[in-house]
Amino acid sequence: MPGTVLTTVIAFARRVRPHDLVRAMRYLRHHGLRATLKRLRSPAPPAAADHNQAALDYAEWISTREASTRSDPSDIDAWDHTPVISVVVPVYNPDPVWLRRCVESVQAQTYPHWQLCLADDASTDPRIAPILTGYAEQDPRIVVVLRPTNGHICAATNSALDLATGQFVALLDNDDELAPHALYEVARVINRHPDVDLIYSDEDKIDLHSTRSDPAFKPDWSPDLLLSTNYISHLGVYRRELISAIGGFRPGFEGSQDYDLVLRFTEATTPDRIKHIPQVLYHWRMVPSSTANDQSTKMYAFEAGLKAVQEAVARRGIAAEVRHGAGWGLYDVIYEVTRPELVSIIIPTRDGYDDISRALASILAKTTYTNYEIIVADNQSEDPRMEQLYAKHKAALGDRFTTLDVDIPFNFSKINNIAAEHARGTYLLFLNNDTEVISPDWLTTMVSFAQFDRVGMVGAKLFYPTDQIQHAGVVLGLGGVAGHAHHMYPRADFGYFGRLQVNVDYYAVTAACAMVKKADFDTVGGFDPKLAVAYQDVDLSIRVHDLGRDNLFAHRAELYHYESRTRGYDTTSEKEARRRREADLVYERYRDIVDADPYFNPNLSKRSGSFLINLDPVDTKEQP
Repeated sequence: MPGTVLTTVIAFARRVRPHDLVRAMRYLRHHGLRATLKRLRSPAPPAAADHNQAALDYAEWISTREASTRSDPSDIDAWDHTPVISVVVPVYNPDPVWLRRCVESVQAQTYPHWQLCLADDASTDPRIAPILTGYAEQDPRIVVVLRPTNGHICAATNSALDLATGQFVALLDNDDELAPHALYEVARVINRHPDVDLIYSDEDKIDLHSTRSDPAFKPDWSPDLLLSTNYISHLGVYRRELISAIGGFRPGFEGSQDYDLVLRFTEATTPDRIKHIPQVLYHWRMVPSSTANDQSTKMYAFEAGLKAVQEAVARRGIAAEVRHGAGWGLYDVIYEVTRPELVSIIIPTRDGYDDISRALASILAKTTYTNYEIIVADNQSEDPRMEQLYAKHKAALGDRFTTLDVDIPFNFSKINNIAAEHARGTYLLFLNNDTEVISPDWLTTMVSFAQFDRVGMVGAKLFYPTDQIQHAGVVLGLGGVAGHAHHMYPRADFGYFGRLQVNVDYYAVTAACAMVKKADFDTVGGFDPKLAVAYQDVDLSIRVHDLGRDNLFAHRAELYHYESRTRGYDTTSEKEARRRREADLVYERYRDIVDADPYFNPNLSKRSGSFLINLDPVDTKEQP
């Protein structure tokens, strides 16, 4: 038996991602040795088992971390502001059980300064109106309007808005629930940031037995993600004055009326007036007719969402095509390149003949964007075939192909900086020599984002030759200083709430394939030569981001990456010591954001890039 166990564990360890080992230990704790061995021996962990493990993890998170991070509402009397928050609820034929649970979740709030505005949209169920009026008679904070005719959810929500008197408006569906401390946490943010216009929280789903599941742990403000999907959703709390100024909810967007609202609302404010509370404050009811339970029940909602994004880009004066994404509720915004400026593709190499031959051949054969030059920064190559390769491409591309002899000890930052000084392009595209183009529109896609003033670094979607994810955005603090999100996920995987199939904002991207405006690169002083081998792309990304730019992962720009084939990995003690020094340098510079990356929720574990729930003991600095 011990030999069998050891053989099984070794075989499992060789074929899985590191975070699966953590999951296996948790599975052992909850299910015992026999069930765990059976699971390990299977070709892959069953989806149902993964789902069960996620449910166990979330139940553990609720009982430990969530309970530990709740604030004490006894400080309300000491606040400078106790704003009234109007909770608006459109009502139409809900199950009375869930309607009562909805209303009573508001009544149970630890923050007392609220108003509940209920607008019945001519429900045909005779039980509904008496329930609503009964609550209004019992509690003066509850107001009700009974609409004489059905006008659908936008009209009904506007009727509820007409009743609102609070400075802020919270949106709640008629069968969902608020966490007891939801409005307290919202009011606490308002006290800390009196000029805030929009506040949103994390959310989860709740079933008919009150079991919570499927938590959505969201990032802070992420404009590109918002154009890809309504990640803000619930709980959304809006400054009422601004909702009125943009005209409230618009008929014609039923099913995605909240998405249309938040797109218009965020156009009327600024990112510094948008705040995220990384706590689960909203429970979305899973009933048979709800998109929380089955997305196919309301296909019209996704068409309305597409229309909302189409109108958003049109309002902003942006030339773009908006398509449905890989899954329902995901949208793909394909921007038109209005000025196809020159791109300088910079490729450092030292020998690596096979790698750079493949990289150059793939660029020439597959790239549909034609206005580019290639600069090869040759760092002391000795392979005689390199000169022949360069001569071949020089003959094909003329002055669009340049080689630079960079005769210095290896320093990735210095090599790229030297090449950038010779670049003529508006955009710099830093590219590893061990890459291979997959998608013909990769360069077009990256330029289509980089052309906007607000955009800084644009990263690509990189795969290992095994078709597993190598890069899809960098998370600060992941596994140390920084790490790759969704590392080793299958190529077709949707990722965490679809984030492998949409454009996502991150603080950093990898320089294995990254684009930046030359003007921004020059403004921040390029790569830091003190970071000779590691983390120079993280450092550059942070400095470009802090110019006021959005860095992002562009999911349609796809390449293979045969990682570190020229230099090799940092496996020697000398190389590891150098990597550690550089990691320490970056951490000391950016300690605060490495510890709390705003694009990565603190309720997710930084032990891996797999968006697992964080079950570590609560660190007080994580609390909002």
